[in-house]
Parts: sequence; structure tokens; C-alpha cells
Amino acid sequence: MKYNVMLKILMLLLQKRKVTATEIARRYEVSVRSVYRYIEELIVCGVPIDIARGRYGGITIADTFRLPTGYFTREEYASTINALNAMASQISDESLISAREKLESRQKNEKLQLSVCGNIIVDGGTWGDNIKFSEKMRVCEQAVEENKSLLIDYISREGEHSKRVIDPHVLILKQNIWYVWAFCHTKQEFRTFKIGRMKSATFTGKTFVKKEFTRDDIYLNFYYRSDELIEVTFAIEKNSLADAEDWLGIDNIEPRGDGFVATMTLPNDSVLINKILSCGGAVKVEAPQDLKERVKAAARKILEET
Repeated sequence: MKYNVMLKILMLLLQKRKVTATEIARRYEVSVRSVYRYIEELIVCGVPIDIARGRYGGITIADTFRLPTGYFTREEYASTINALNAMASQISDESLISAREKLESRQKNEKLQLSVCGNIIVDGGTWGDNIKFSEKMRVCEQAVEENKSLLIDYISREGEHSKRVIDPHVLILKQNIWYVWAFCHTKQEFRTFKIGRMKSATFTGKTFVKKEFTRDDIYLNFYYRSDELIEVTFAIEKNSLADAEDWLGIDNIEPRGDGFVATMTLPNDSVLINKILSCGGAVKVEAPQDLKERVKAAARKILEET
């Protein structure tokens, strides 16, 4: 009984994303106290649920949480749900209704996961390039979803121009930039390709079998070797916290006195110095000393040339 209700609560949250404890208690004929106990057990199991009390409160589940992808296509989901709806109108069966709710929540989450260029507008390209980038995103998304190989015309950061056949396995969004992690037939290994650096992406007409992988298999530092990275400690003024959070991430910033501090590993290049200068002195380098001197030198050069 207990775990059956917990599963129903999870499915309801996946379907509605936010409900009240009273609504759950009434729907499944349990006490409000039991509802909170079940929610706490789901949280312990790793389900990202948040409880907010008060007039505008409720029980919410993170939009990013979804069940593992199954074997139904979108059309199969729709057909099955329609059939269950027709049966439910004739037969009053709790199991039938529960099955329908589960499928509806799965269908909704599949759309959220796959609709990168459909329900969500993605413009990661340059100004004035709103059509070309979205088209490349659509092609890459379809390639990942349907296991289709792509022929890409790619320009690397070093300016190298090449045409490659790749097998896209997953899309990655990092620092508001879209990448695709794919097996490269030219290099015979997995590589991360920035979608904005693709001049074109077209289907080859061939499909591939996805290799098993986990998040740990994907090197998220992308183009940087370990000797190109540097550990930096920043002192952050209170009035610049929002900008620092957008850049460094809220998980990497801690309060200290009247301000904040952040220590993290970043690419040790000119882009880092330019980013620090763009903060207008509200984000200061505390360590390492070499980086502090390089930032000062860059600032002095700006003053001399102004």
C-alpha cells in the first residue's frame, strides 16, 4: 500500500509538476501527514522534490527530472493513451486510470527532453543568424534521437576547416553554448563539437548503433588540456553577485564577510583575463599572483591606449 501510493504521488508530480499535500491526500485517501512522510522518503531516494509551505506553497518536482526513456515512440504514446481514455470512459477501473496517468506523464517528459527546437526557441548563434543556427540544432537533435549519422562542415578554434562524418550521441548545453558529443569517423574516437562552429550539418542516409556511455565518459572541459587550466580564487563584491553567479555558477560561490569568494578551475587564456576585466573591478583575483599581474598589465594597456 505504502509504496503503491508513493509511486502514484511520483507520477502525479511528473504530470502536474506542482500539487498541494491536501490534493494528494484527497486523491489517494491518505492523511496529509502521510503525504509529507511519503514525500520525504522520495527525497531520500534522490527525487528532486521541494516543499514550500504557506498560502502560495505546494509540493514541486524539478523540471529536469524524468523517468528513464522507454521504447515507445511519440505516436505509440498518443495511440495508447487514446485507447486507455476510451476504455476508461466505459470501465471504471483504478489500475486503468493509473496506467493512463503514468503514460501521460512519460509522454509529457519525452516532449520536454526532445523538443529542443520545437517548444523551446534556441538562439545560440551570432546576432542576425537566428535561422541557420536553429536549423543546425534541429538536425543535430534529430540525429541524436533517431541514431542518424551526420556529415558536418566544421571549423575548429585554430581555424582548421574539415568535413567529417559523426555519430551524435548526446547534446550538451554549457555556459549557454550548445555542443554535440559524437563519435568522429575521421579520428576514430569520441569528440565534442560546438554546433556554432558547424558551417553545415546534413544527414548521410546511414544510421548507427549507440555505444553505451555515462556522464563520466564525457570530458566536459572540452578543448582544454590539464596544463591549460588554472585554479583561481576570486573576491566578489556584493553588488556584482548576480553577474558572478551567471559566470561561475551559484554552487561555486560562498559568502565571506561583506562579500563573497569563489575558488575554481578555469581555462588559463586571454578570454579569462578579458572576462575578469569586464567585471569592472567588482570581481578581483586573489590567487594566483601570476594571474593578478597579467590582469593588471592588461588594465594598464587599456588605460594607455584610451
